[in-house]
Amino acid sequence: MITLRGVVGGRKVLLVFVCLVAPFLYLLLFIRSGDSGQCQFVTSRETVVFGNDGKAHSYDRSSPFIFIGGFPRSGTTLVRAMLDAHSDIRCGEETRVVPRILQLAAQWNRSAKETNRLHEAGLTDQIIGDAVAAFILEVVVKHGEPAPRVCNKDPFTLKYGVYLLKLFPQAKFIFMIRDGRAVVHSLISRKVTVTGFDLSDYRQCLTKWSNSMKTMLKECEELGPDKCLKVKYEDLVLHPKSQMERILKYLGLPWMDDVLHHEQFINKPGGVSLSKVERSSDQVVKPVNVEALTKWVGAIPDDVVHDMETVAPMLTSLGYDPKANPPNYGAPDPEVATNTYDVQKNHDKWTKTVENALHKSKHLS
Repeated sequence: MITLRGVVGGRKVLLVFVCLVAPFLYLLLFIRSGDSGQCQFVTSRETVVFGNDGKAHSYDRSSPFIFIGGFPRSGTTLVRAMLDAHSDIRCGEETRVVPRILQLAAQWNRSAKETNRLHEAGLTDQIIGDAVAAFILEVVVKHGEPAPRVCNKDPFTLKYGVYLLKLFPQAKFIFMIRDGRAVVHSLISRKVTVTGFDLSDYRQCLTKWSNSMKTMLKECEELGPDKCLKVKYEDLVLHPKSQMERILKYLGLPWMDDVLHHEQFINKPGGVSLSKVERSSDQVVKPVNVEALTKWVGAIPDDVVHDMETVAPMLTSLGYDPKANPPNYGAPDPEVATNTYDVQKNHDKWTKTVENALHKSKHLS
């Protein structure tokens, strides 16, 4: 039994009660409807985050979120780092859980038997959608600092782009595209595991990459150009200024030169936060350069190169020449050429810079 001593004590107990109960009220409100005696469920529409300055930032399902997707090793980390350098945007590290909850929801929707079971249990599509949206909203908003525009970078989210747009109707998507031969070489050489991919088999990996890209391209095209912007990795690293101008215009945001110098904002407040366990973090510590553009040339087995058109048909669909070895992606802007020369000439300096940056990442073990 709790005894209240005076007004001050009563206020403290009331405050504790509110703090304990508020989260549950926040997730779900029960409203009695009409004479039917039934309960109507109304999900919360707002999440509030306080910045370091004490200012409250409110987000809901109508907020203009940015979702960056594409196949892993396609430049999703680079573009999010460049956007993170913009004062109005916060992307942050991969959450990993957002595509997983979307995949789970998709599995329920694909199975008529499972859908029927859920409906029989009173779990309608609306309830599931509200729950999935609430989960994603909490994760995306609260895993980093608040900002006027909050962004999520989890590559495989784009496989569920159409569904995501139903949950967040004001969202915009950026679809990162890269030559599949470079993607697969990067996966294999850096030992980046992707479910179902045999990293000892270039042919199998290229075929699976092609199938996955077909799915994501279909989602992007169904979303339409106003909601899904296609950006080629090669164009981004060769011509970062024109591509970032294009991206910011699409997002309705003002130009900032900072997006061309993301490496200056690594692990700084309001800047580019890195995870030391993400495989691309070491690369985005450096300025935009073309060092990784054609590393794949000469690494793919001859028999796979010979059959490339049939092994990975999406290369042609995405505008790449499957017979070009090496391909001609174009000449880099002068600033990119200078960056590349600096990275290659001062290899030891940049290696040390990468080590220091990852050591200072916010998730230290």
